[in-house]
Amino acid sequence: MTQTPAMPACPTATRLYEGGGVVAEGFGAHEIPRLLGEHPDAVLWLDLFDPDEDDLRAVAAEFQLHPLAVEDAVHDHQRPKLDRYPDHLFMNVYDVRVTTDGPVPEMDKTEISAFITEQALITVRKSASDVSRFVERWDADAELAKHGGVAFLVYGMLDVVVDGHFAAARALDEAMDKTEDTMLDEGGAPRPVRMYGFGLRKALAALRRPVAPMAGLIADVLRLESALVDERLAPYYRDVDDHARRATETIDSARERINGLLEADLNEQSNELNDITRKLAAWAAIIAVPTALTGFFGQNVPYWGYERYSGFLASLILIVISAGGLYLYLKRRGWL
Repeated sequence: MTQTPAMPACPTATRLYEGGGVVAEGFGAHEIPRLLGEHPDAVLWLDLFDPDEDDLRAVAAEFQLHPLAVEDAVHDHQRPKLDRYPDHLFMNVYDVRVTTDGPVPEMDKTEISAFITEQALITVRKSASDVSRFVERWDADAELAKHGGVAFLVYGMLDVVVDGHFAAARALDEAMDKTEDTMLDEGGAPRPVRMYGFGLRKALAALRRPVAPMAGLIADVLRLESALVDERLAPYYRDVDDHARRATETIDSARERINGLLEADLNEQSNELNDITRKLAAWAAIIAVPTALTGFFGQNVPYWGYERYSGFLASLILIVISAGGLYLYLKRRGWL
């Protein structure tokens, strides 16, 4: 490594592992060269929160990071991927969370870029997220950390991210269970339920974009030419791969299901509209026959209050009440 006094000024989180245990944590970025020199067999986790280009240049100079990888880490909205460079790997993934208790489901995602070197895992977060979950996952399997090195840190990060993907897919699928019966009611679903269904479909489409590439990304990590995962850790990576595939399958199944529900609801609305149209046509035909006959014979007979102002006023009130009552009835039924 090439030591340099310039270090990132953005918020950081740090940990140093040696022999499966934590030998230092919470230290400043400026202490990294000294600690790595004192512990040549240790591995480092360095987390950078929303760094600018100057921050990443300082890290790139310290760890020999490729300029193209640094550029990808600075710019948002990179696709999930694993790129190989001469001295390191570059990974981009998304940590996702969904909420289903609002008027429509919502998804929040945090883009995480990672530089993977022989002695360090450097994560770059472009928005706020809870990195304590990574730490908890690493601490939960200290025995595996003894022989895993950087690959163990990468495994823990991927395991947390993929578990989040699967949990989000399950949450949307379970939210669909709550709306399915209402959407299949006779006459079609109420508008809020229908809008929630459209929100589910939109959330599933948005979730699939960061989730679907994960199986291929993990397969790339597992390939022998990456020289990252040994036989001890390979089963754990395959377990993460299985969870990633299950998350994608859950999303695809849920998308087919919500599309079917929305189509069934549309068909039910069409059937209800056809029934209403048929009833209105029948009543119009029933009323049209006596109206035509009385009109043909000119049967305008005297009525109560005929040729009097009180009779005109009574008929006007009757017209207003009848028309207003019909308007309120149709408005309550959602026809107006």
